[in-house]
Amino acid sequence: TGKEVASRWIHEHSPRAGGPFLAINCAALSPSLLESELFGHEKGAFTGADKMRKGRFELADGGTLLLDEISEIAPEIQAKLLRVLQERTFERVGSSTSRSVDVRIIATSNRDLQAEVESGTFRQDLFFRLNVLPLQMPSLRDHAEDIPELVTHFLRTMSAKEGREPCRVEPDAMDLLMQYRWPGNVRELENICERAHVLSIDSLVTAELVSSWLTCVVEPPQSRAEQEADGIELVCDGVRQLEDIERAVIVATLSHNDGHRQRSASALGIGVRTLGLKLKKWKESNLVPTTL
Repeated sequence: TGKEVASRWIHEHSPRAGGPFLAINCAALSPSLLESELFGHEKGAFTGADKMRKGRFELADGGTLLLDEISEIAPEIQAKLLRVLQERTFERVGSSTSRSVDVRIIATSNRDLQAEVESGTFRQDLFFRLNVLPLQMPSLRDHAEDIPELVTHFLRTMSAKEGREPCRVEPDAMDLLMQYRWPGNVRELENICERAHVLSIDSLVTAELVSSWLTCVVEPPQSRAEQEADGIELVCDGVRQLEDIERAVIVATLSHNDGHRQRSASALGIGVRTLGLKLKKWKESNLVPTTL
């Protein structure tokens, strides 16, 4: 949805603009690794810690730290984060020395944190500390009327870097872009624009060019009742293999969860790493969009 872009804009238009801007995806790391990334560690703090390493809080001192997907952090990390926000001090992993830090925190999530608090998965005191100025950022498909302007912006930016005229987009191609669900939101749109910029002929982006890139998840996944009504055939008949069915289910689940891997893996009953390995394999064979 452009959360990082918006966060960077806030940083660059604030009194902290001269300081660093750092971002970390909390959902992408295990609790132990996330702790080390956030707070740093001393030499010998754990196996493989062969030298002292500063964490994101220390590196972002005087600037802004973006905590993306904060709803995914483990309870023990939530407690340490709360202390930093309350006392503005922390300790590196393996150290008892407290260090002061002055960092603006921007936290993002595609979950309802209030609901997470009510379910007991997110600390209420941490939620209140973070929930100072909440901003709602709609999914790209919820403001599709902005897509033409975004496409124009991306294509102009890419063309300017190469000193060439920006690509033109056929009306039919733009219609396809506006009808697509965009599970990867703004980043996916930017990737599609870059691909079109590279592969277009005579600087013209046609519907034929972009249509093959949007076929996997153009339509929202059907409900179980709709699937039963349509009589979907889930039989391996020598043409449709088990992996084809598995891939279709995984892509539909990712689309339903707006591309969120943690939620999708949970819904599918598999690990996030397993999901990531499957997607990596299929991307290398061009069987799923690279933006998943």
